[in-house]
Amino acid sequence: MTTVISRTIRSVPFRSARETWQCIVDILTASGGSAHRDELKSVMGIAAAIITDKSPNQAPIVVLGGGPRVRIYCVYDESALEVDSHNEAPLSFGVLEGSWTVSLPCRTDDLAWVTEALQRKTPRVTAREETEGIEVPVAKVQASTFELNVGEFMKP
Repeated sequence: MTTVISRTIRSVPFRSARETWQCIVDILTASGGSAHRDELKSVMGIAAAIITDKSPNQAPIVVLGGGPRVRIYCVYDESALEVDSHNEAPLSFGVLEGSWTVSLPCRTDDLAWVTEALQRKTPRVTAREETEGIEVPVAKVQASTFELNVGEFMKP
């Protein structure tokens, strides 16, 4: 089973930063969820500013929710104009099911205002420094739930 799915979106100059965010919203909401679409559209201006700064070029937009983690990168300049530089296929599963979040990479200088602006719109979309990764809580497993039968394990 794949645990990470990646998409690469053609951005400036192929499409504007706002059109790039709209493309990302369309990919994430392809399996339904108009309320989620509206929530993501509510941060369009902020997301477009981040896309304009080219932060999603090296650091992905990360979506955690139903199913595998989704990483979304943007390509710019000449790379955005190349026909084979992207994968903008819709997701075949509902990534925005249950408790989902979107983490936007952001330049250090802009992190404070971006974080504040996002908090006013929705708690599900957050910002992080573009050099930082994403922490994902790991479920704790009780020691009593797993037993190794060494005899069975060693059988040829």
